[in-house]
Amino acid sequence: MFGIDLFDASLLPAMTVALAAGLLSFISPCVLPIIPPYLAYMGGITMNQLTEDSRTRRPAVVASVFFVLGLSTVFLFLGFAASAFGQFFLQNQQLFGRIAGIVIIIFGLHFLGIFKIPLLQREARIDAGDRGGSALGAYVLGLAFAFGWTPCIGPILGAILSMAAQEDSIGRGTFLMGMYAVGLGLPFILSAIFINRAMGLMNRLKRHMGLIEKIMGGLLIAVGVMMATGAFSRLSYWLLETFPALSQIG
Repeated sequence: MFGIDLFDASLLPAMTVALAAGLLSFISPCVLPIIPPYLAYMGGITMNQLTEDSRTRRPAVVASVFFVLGLSTVFLFLGFAASAFGQFFLQNQQLFGRIAGIVIIIFGLHFLGIFKIPLLQREARIDAGDRGGSALGAYVLGLAFAFGWTPCIGPILGAILSMAAQEDSIGRGTFLMGMYAVGLGLPFILSAIFINRAMGLMNRLKRHMGLIEKIMGGLLIAVGVMMATGAFSRLSYWLLETFPALSQIG
């Protein structure tokens, strides 16, 4: 469909996981609570302006788009780098898949509270300076966010990067990271557009942060097991055999 080997039905399982991982990163405990003040700061407006007047809210919506472009830039670059680096390991793909799977399972156990990894309890934030109220500032904040918010998005991001490194082309690996960026970034933009409804939803989600962390842990363990056992490939073959029409995609 695109003239290059970028997307086909065999990528559907990993693509679905990457999209879901981005959404889980968005509602994680160290991301969700900071969304409203971030939107107000990036738009150069107050919280009252953000929630009370749709016209004064417009700068926050524009800023949210550039913020997402900033974090997407980093994620796509990481996906490109992981895919390019991963080409060196294709001849040992099974071994590295098992190693990556075990590491991801350990991250999942951390989120389930089985044990705690001290490094993942720290927040490595990058100070982007006083850059509120401008598109460039929002873009820089997006870059800083992607590089700096390690405790919650780091393990999930690492899982998706490991999946990207397993792909047999740089384009496919980068595409997976693009799906992760969509899952994390699109809710930011929608939150800016529908801030009042979003804040009500956020307040309800805050009461369930423990459950959200357990879901994140469960997802990581599932991804780790599938990578360690090669189940992603088997799932792709099963989809193609069960739904032959999928072979026409791509």
